[in-house]
Order: sequence, then C-alpha cells, then structure tokens
Amino acid sequence: MPTFDTLAGFWTTPMIMANVLVFFNLLGALLLGLLVGYERSYHGRAAGMRTYGLVCMASAALTVIGGYSSAWFGGDHQAAMTGDTTRVIQGIVTGIGFLCAGVIMREGFNISGLTTAASLWAASVIGILVGVGFYAAAIALAALSAFSMMWISRLETWLPSRQAVAITLRFRPGFLPSEPALRQMAETRGYDIASGTIAIELDDGVLQWSFVAVARNRQRMMPISELSHEMTRFDGVTGFQLNYARN
Repeated sequence: MPTFDTLAGFWTTPMIMANVLVFFNLLGALLLGLLVGYERSYHGRAAGMRTYGLVCMASAALTVIGGYSSAWFGGDHQAAMTGDTTRVIQGIVTGIGFLCAGVIMREGFNISGLTTAASLWAASVIGILVGVGFYAAAIALAALSAFSMMWISRLETWLPSRQAVAITLRFRPGFLPSEPALRQMAETRGYDIASGTIAIELDDGVLQWSFVAVARNRQRMMPISELSHEMTRFDGVTGFQLNYARN
C-alpha cells in the first residue's frame, strides 16, 4: 500500500536533480532535431522541423532514462528489479511504431501524417517517463512537444525556406515534351525541378509527366494560383494538377 513517504520519494533532491538533467537532455535533443529538420524543411522535404524535433527528443528521452535506472520508481530498487522494465519499454516502442505507420498517408508526391506519427511516439515516451517515476521530465517532454507542434510551424514560416509544388502535366496525343524545356519553364518562374522526381506515364498514347518543383526563394516564387494560369498557355498541355507538397 503506497504511503506518503513513498510518494515523497519521487520528489527528493536527488530525484529532482535527475529530472533536471533529463530535461536538459530533452531540450538539447529538441534543438539539434530542429536544426536537422530545418535543413529538410528548407529544401521542401515532407518531414520538417516539428517531425525531426519530436523524434529526436523522444529518442533522447528513451535513452537517457536508461542511465538513471537507479532512480526509477522513486529510487525504490526493489520495485525497479521486479520484472524487466526495459523489455516492457521495448514492447511499447515497437507497438507504437505500428500505430504511427497507420497515420502516415502518401498521395503522389504529397505525404501527410508525419508530425502526427512523431507526436504519437513522443506521447508514448511521456507515458514511459511517468511510468518509471520521472514526473518532472514527463511534464517537460509534454510541454516541449506541445511547443513544437504549436509554434515550430510558425518558426518554419518565418525562416527562409524553399516551398515545394507537386506538378502533373498531361500532353495532347503525339506531343513529345522536352525535359530541358520544362526545366527552363520552371526556372523562369522561380522554381527548380528536383532531381530524381520526374515520373513519366503513357496511357492510350497520352503522356503524363509528374515532378516536384522547388522554389528558389519563397518571397520571389510565382504563387500557385498564378502558376495555374500559366499552365493553360503551355504548348501541348491539355490538363494539369498542382498542389503544395507538404507534411
């Protein structure tokens, strides 16, 4: 039966110091994840700052609590030795991976659900931190995760970046498009066609080209609405589809 002394054991000076050290590990991992995520976001990739920050921070949380196993369950070594907690944690992480995979959707060049999957994983780690008694660290991870999801997107908007647009062009029968001409068309409107993204499909004699165009500069790129008007005047184009490639 838990007593007041048992509960007080979770808030002793050594436990608070351990939670503080875990917090600084979480904060450092978040900042490093944001740094890597910004590079991906800048180049128009699907996974951005929030996704990288959440994944890096949750990974650090799982790793760092292993180094403080003596402080698990409020320093109750008998409770910590009952069963194999590390295997339980491993099972949770494996199981949550299947759930995270289920929320990631891909449609053409557009990927959605990455941040949701990362936040689900972070939520599972918050539960693990609570389970082993790192209450302050769990609160810190929850606060940092919420900060990442609510405010990092605004930071991404404020920082310089290169917006990506997924483009599908359908050409009239018999028309043979030229890749250099398409690249020149994109360049004159402030975009570069991303290497390795061109996909060509032939259906009943009609060619369809799909690719991702990455803006050279967000402030100077042609808006997608104006780009759609331009598409109607391209020689050989009978249909098209434009949408922002985002996570």
